[in-house]
Amino acid sequence: MIAVLGVATAGTAAADHRTGTGALQRHADALLDFGAPGVLVELDTPRGDVKVRSGYGDVEAGTPVPWKAKFRIGSYTKTFVAATVLQLVGEGRMSLEDTVERWLPGVVTGNGNDGTKITVRQLLQHTSGLYNYLGRMPELFLEEEFRKNRFRTVTPEQAVALAMQEPPDFAPGTDWNYSNTGYALAGMIIERVTGNTWQHEVRTRVVGPLGLRDTYLPGTSPFLPVPHAVAYERFPEKGLEADPADPRWGDPIDVTVYNPSWGGAAGDMISTTEDGNKFLKALLGGRVLRPAQLAEMTKTVDTPKLYPAWPGARYGLGLMWIPNSCGGHWSHGGDIPGFKTRNGVTPDGERSVMVSVNTDSMVPKPGVTPPAKDVAVDLIDHALCAAK
Repeated sequence: MIAVLGVATAGTAAADHRTGTGALQRHADALLDFGAPGVLVELDTPRGDVKVRSGYGDVEAGTPVPWKAKFRIGSYTKTFVAATVLQLVGEGRMSLEDTVERWLPGVVTGNGNDGTKITVRQLLQHTSGLYNYLGRMPELFLEEEFRKNRFRTVTPEQAVALAMQEPPDFAPGTDWNYSNTGYALAGMIIERVTGNTWQHEVRTRVVGPLGLRDTYLPGTSPFLPVPHAVAYERFPEKGLEADPADPRWGDPIDVTVYNPSWGGAAGDMISTTEDGNKFLKALLGGRVLRPAQLAEMTKTVDTPKLYPAWPGARYGLGLMWIPNSCGGHWSHGGDIPGFKTRNGVTPDGERSVMVSVNTDSMVPKPGVTPPAKDVAVDLIDHALCAAK
């Protein structure tokens, strides 16, 4: 039986009615059957904000996800990094058409990789063809390796070097494939252009000006600020050799504490549902980028590889366009050991929703059919469309 562990609303009772809290709660509850230990959702609308939660932030203690929980946002970090690059472009300090070689000479080379043929735009758009370095990090896919390496520091240079051990997936600009390597390089380019770390630039350009007081760039720190849920992860028993159709998951383990440096500019940030919504609304509302740069960010390419999870999805620069029942929305989720982040914002920046699940290895309960699409598609569609 699904345990509903509370609903909180901000605003009037009328706002509560108009934002469809009951239906939002039911969508959050449904994620438990799909394998979420706990769920926290915040919907931000012009008529009021609504939060719902379900399941457990700490399964053993039987306690809910804290209302103000901090969590690792994984690849939602990419949107912050892309916005920072685009600010530098708007200031004339660099161009989207600059090659990687211009800023990082000799870094992208070997095994058919060629930084002279890859542009900054292609890094942010995932059209560079560069191999995703995570494929050479077994510690992210094997429980024993994770336990042994959870506090190891991985520098951006080391991450990129892993990718250079493999040939590119395709020639730059000829196809699309999600690659964290592009964002590791983007972070390095920010540092070369500004003389500051990418973390410093994201803080001073985005986090600080928007008042995102609960958003963190942890670097090598393994700890989550309090309050937070326990982060759970299940690893396939055979790791990288597991059959995708029958991975035979191990038991959930606590992965709350680990060094996220391997994620770097591709995915190491920490935030909250409130701050996550603030950023999305400010970004699409034109308060982060100049119009020309926001137009570049929202210029998309077709991404059939994303269709199984998000039918019709397209990718811009650190943003995804996802069709929905009221037209479409902008989004960038994130998966990192222990947390799954999903979100969406209307094109006018008026409505935004953030979803946090305290695992990214969701295994449906016995007898439950896995969802045909991403687990949060229906929830986000309701939040942005049906609840208007």
